[in-house]
Amino acid sequence: MTVGLTYDLRDDYLREGYSQEETAEFDKPDTIAAIEDVILKNGHATDRIGHVQALTRRLAAGDRWDLVFNIAEGLHGFGREAQVPALLDAYKIPYTFSDPLGQTLTLHKGMTKHVVRDLGIPTPDFVVVSDPEDIDQVSLPYPLFAKPVAEGTGKGITALSKIDNVEDLRNICTNLLNTFHQPVLVETYLSGREFTVGIVGTGKDARTLGAMEVILNPDAEQHAYSYDNKEHYENLVRYAAVDDAEARHAMEISLAAWRGLGLADGGRIDLRSDTRGIPHFIEVNSLAGLNPIRSDLPILCRLMGISYHQLITDILNSALKRAGMLRIC
Repeated sequence: MTVGLTYDLRDDYLREGYSQEETAEFDKPDTIAAIEDVILKNGHATDRIGHVQALTRRLAAGDRWDLVFNIAEGLHGFGREAQVPALLDAYKIPYTFSDPLGQTLTLHKGMTKHVVRDLGIPTPDFVVVSDPEDIDQVSLPYPLFAKPVAEGTGKGITALSKIDNVEDLRNICTNLLNTFHQPVLVETYLSGREFTVGIVGTGKDARTLGAMEVILNPDAEQHAYSYDNKEHYENLVRYAAVDDAEARHAMEISLAAWRGLGLADGGRIDLRSDTRGIPHFIEVNSLAGLNPIRSDLPILCRLMGISYHQLITDILNSALKRAGMLRIC
């Protein structure tokens, strides 16, 4: 079986003049090499395709693959993570991770929270600020937390993201609107523990890999797992595998959200607890980072004693099972 690989290499975009922060979600060569190594060790051939434009050219030229391992994030629009899945759907080529509906929905944190709240899953109260005039309509009690509605890797999140008054709310929202050219999610700030929960599988086959608590060191930006904290996690952040009652509740919530949102194969869900120790859904990473060393999901797996090889194999097998091509490895 030949497995195509679709991805966005960070170096390609840096050479085109995009900034470090603009390309923060994109992958480095060692991530592609690590995934490819696992696929090869599972007995499959691989074919590196690249980003959505390269995929388009290859499809037009008549190239086809038995399955595509897709981690392409895209660059523009709320549908950027859905572009590769939509193209592959058009050519009836199966692929890893969620379909265009799941990828588009979960990239927009506000729309995702509407669905999650309707599922009865706890999530902080929120509003979406689309232009400066909306700021005067925010009536949530302080403190609040603000971030771009459709970014990952902590982009746009700093220590200033925790907001204590209307003046700071106006300043932060205006800055984010001007910087990221997209709406701002404003939600109630929760002061409790922060968790990320790993998940593999789809539907009734989905299962949690465990819960990891994110603990900020004294020198870190406080109040948030921010872009800077993630970029310099070695010195600023401590990770701990946790399995107490609060963590198990976080895992139950995460699995319910994953299944309710109809997501596939694997990813991460981030949560924070309120003052009563009740975890709340914050956001889902349906295309979670897969760098074997630096990304949160592989870090969580290491803490749980799960190898990178097993993680990628489980994701691959979930996609193969959905496509009716499961091979026991």
